[in-house]
Amino acid sequence: MPDCRLYLITPPVLPDPARFAAEALAPALEAGDVAALQIRLKDAPDAAILRAAAAILPVAQSHGVAVLMNDRMDLAKASGCDGVHLGQQDGDPVAARKLLGAEATIGVTCHASRHLAMEAGEAGADYVAFGAFFPTSTKEVQHKAEPEILEWWSEMFEIPCVAIGGITAANCAPLVRAGADFLAVIGAVWAHPDGPAAGVRALEAAIRTA
Repeated sequence: MPDCRLYLITPPVLPDPARFAAEALAPALEAGDVAALQIRLKDAPDAAILRAAAAILPVAQSHGVAVLMNDRMDLAKASGCDGVHLGQQDGDPVAARKLLGAEATIGVTCHASRHLAMEAGEAGADYVAFGAFFPTSTKEVQHKAEPEILEWWSEMFEIPCVAIGGITAANCAPLVRAGADFLAVIGAVWAHPDGPAAGVRALEAAIRTA
């Protein structure tokens, strides 16, 4: 079986974080093997992001799922998250490590760049994220990645790699075969017609048969 796990990212807007945690997140985490959850609420005020984290953290941690804050190492610290995911404009892994400590998980967006990935690894990142591999409605795609970059990375380096961008059960097989350690997904789980648990089960089945 491929050694590839799911990495969930929250929907971009959470009007009711407590309801999301109870009715969407908990069933998703109970349905299969989820390694991590990223809180990604780009346009929300800090107070709303902290409220969301307070609702999400207990549910995720009771399932053994690491919770990472998108972009903001200060909010990762304030909320008690397990780590932070940094975009290229969001500070560096060295500063994040200093703030969050040795045990924190620190990931870095590297788009489709081998150079950025190597820099992130040298700076102490715990994982690098490549993408977007497919069109996605979540954000405007400025960087298109190909599966070859996952193959190259997994052959050359020990640090895990995450594939992101429009990933679904129907299209993920080439990424799994290329060596992705994690598949980062949003719509394929939260927008699944039969609910988040069905979304997780479908992705797990696709990973197993890739």
